[in-house]
This record gives sequence, C-alpha cells and structure tokens, in this order.
Amino acid sequence: MSVLSKMSSRAHPLNPFWIIAGILVFSTTLRGTFTAVGPLLDVLRDTFGMGASEAGLLITLPLLVFCVVSPFAALLAREYGLERALLLALLVMIGGILVRSAGPSWGLFLGTCLLGAGIALGNTLLPSLIKRDFPDQLTKLTAIYSIAMGIASALGSAAVVPLAHSFNWQISLAAFVVLPAASVLLWLPQLYRHTPVSPGTATPPHGGAVWRSPLAWQVTLFFGVNSFVYYAITAWLPSILVAQGFSSTEAGSLHGIMQLATAFPALVIVPIVQRAKDQRGLAIGLAASGLIALVGLLLMPTFALLWVVLFGFGIGGAFILALAFIGLRTRTAQQTASLSGMTQSIGYLMSATAPVLIGALRDKLGSWQPTLVACIALCAVLALLALGAGRSLQIGTQSASKS
Repeated sequence: MSVLSKMSSRAHPLNPFWIIAGILVFSTTLRGTFTAVGPLLDVLRDTFGMGASEAGLLITLPLLVFCVVSPFAALLAREYGLERALLLALLVMIGGILVRSAGPSWGLFLGTCLLGAGIALGNTLLPSLIKRDFPDQLTKLTAIYSIAMGIASALGSAAVVPLAHSFNWQISLAAFVVLPAASVLLWLPQLYRHTPVSPGTATPPHGGAVWRSPLAWQVTLFFGVNSFVYYAITAWLPSILVAQGFSSTEAGSLHGIMQLATAFPALVIVPIVQRAKDQRGLAIGLAASGLIALVGLLLMPTFALLWVVLFGFGIGGAFILALAFIGLRTRTAQQTASLSGMTQSIGYLMSATAPVLIGALRDKLGSWQPTLVACIALCAVLALLALGAGRSLQIGTQSASKS
C-alpha cells in the first residue's frame, strides 16, 4: 500500500497530500539554506577581509544556535501548537535569509544566527509532526524527506557560485528565500489545527540515568564526532578543492554532489536497521567509507568526484544511523526524548567547533592537508565509537549498565 493510501485511512481534517507536500517542501529549508554558504566562503573572505577561522563562523553560528534552541522547541510547540511553531520557524528563516544578504558584515552574522534559530525549530519539530500524525509510515517518510533535503542542498551548492558570478553574493544568498516562502504557502492551510507535539520530542536536557549511562555517551559521541567531520568538510570542501586546482564553479558543483550523496543512504540503511539487531558492522563500514574518501581526496584529488560521493554516502549514512540509535538504544518515549536532547545539545556543540577549528588550523599551518589528516583521524575514532554505539543494547538494561 502506498504512503498516501495508508495516510488516507488516518483521520486528518486536511487532505494527506497537502500534509505530505508541506513536510517535503519544509525539509528543503533545513540544510541547504546555510550549508550552501560553503562555496562562497572564499568570496566572503575577500569581500570582508576575514581569515579562515572567522569565515568558518558562518557555518558554526547556526550549529551553536541549534544547540541552544533545539531542546526548547517542544516548549514553544506545547504553548502555541505544533503547526504554529513550525510556521514561526519558517518566518524566522525568511527574516534570517534577508538580513544575511543585506550587505554589511554585521547583517551577515546576525542573519545567519536567525536562520539557525528557524532551522533548529524545524529540525526538532518536523520529525515530531511525522511521528505524531503518521507513526505507521515514520521510517518511509523520514527517508523521503531526507532525500528531499539532500536534493535541495545539492542544487543550492551547485547554483550559489554561478548566481554570485552573474549578480553578486547578496543576491546569491537571498535567492534561498524562495524555499521557506514556498513552504509558508503550503503550511498556511494547517494553521487552524492547534495540536501538541508527540511524546518523543526532545525536551530541555537535564541530568538523570541517561546522562550517567556509558551507552548514552557512546551514542552521543558517535553523533558528535560524525557531525564534526561532516560540518568541517561541508564548510571547507570548496576551498580545499580550489587549492587543489579546481575552479570555484567546479568546487561548488562537487560540494553539491556531496550533499546529494548524503541523502540516499537512507534507502539502504533503513531496511538494514529494521532487520539487524546489531549495527556495529554497518556503523564501522560507514565510518570507513568516510575515512577512505578523505584519504583519496588527500592523495588523489584528480578523482574528487568519486571521493565526494563516497564521503557523502559514508558520513551522511552515519548521521542517519546516529539518529536511529536514539530510538534503538532506549526503552521508553521519555528516555528517547532525554537521549535526543543530550545528543543534540552535546553533538551540535561539538560540530559547531568544526568550521572554526579547521579554519584556524589552516590559517596557522598555511595548508589544507593537515586539516584532511585531522578529519581522517576522526573517522578512525568514529569507527571505534561504532563498536559501542552499534551494539544491540538499551539504556538501563543490565548488559548496558555493565558496558
């Protein structure tokens, strides 16, 4: 039975087609609106006289905002309703994109923070809407919206440099406003609904059994290290490729291909996770894919197309698996919410340091090669963490507590 036909059997006051369309268009705003800045970092550095570490803040700031805002998104949704909270997220994104592209450097950074706040609300609450309204199709819809998010990111990364060459960087970044604007139009019919979030939505992080669990920390660090590597490469891949002899347009296209490659592991991983109780082999394989890709990029950059696809598939797949671990390693909805808040707050804090630290390393050593070596080493660490996070255990069980 198709997704639409199964959803039609659920009691929705709104046609399921419009709900699905709203979810998919919403998903296009959640990554590409800020990761597509990566291909323009060299242009922005030249325009404002920034160093690599300062320019890296344009990727870091949204992640820091994720860390602060994500755990409290559920409180907003409980007060005003999930649909209204998601509309607010879109409006904040629109404001952030417009402020970011206004021109002055303060607007660039302020707008980036606002955009991060809107994305943080959407990242946290959109999965809750899917889980609440379509629990029987949760895995399938999550995979579909991950693909939509990846395709939008890929197109944004590929288009941002040509737009900047044809016009300027302001218009290039402002063009992304069409994504949340289109989503607002599809979201408006849902505003008469005033419904709560699902019980599994992340809540403000706090202490407790989850925070004292070694297994929870293994899952959190798996998420955090993977995110660190992903955002380090997302921020600086175009600059690395330009330093290796590619044009800025080619580098932007390869950046887009990498983003696209992160979308499709869900089609492979979801069926495997559903069948296999133990995910250690899968997690190690995905970490190894990222490691091999970065070694290839370091030693044989001529085959960059192969390496960016392999990196996107491996690290993107590990990200999807890390999110799956949150549900697989917990026994109750309350535990799931607590572990989700823990992984998002600590994981995004770790990943937020990546663009700045990698940029600072490049500024200090004058080369991108040491940064690739550092990310290769972290992929090895990720494989080691997979040995713990991928085990068929749950937090609070006797086996887990002894781990």
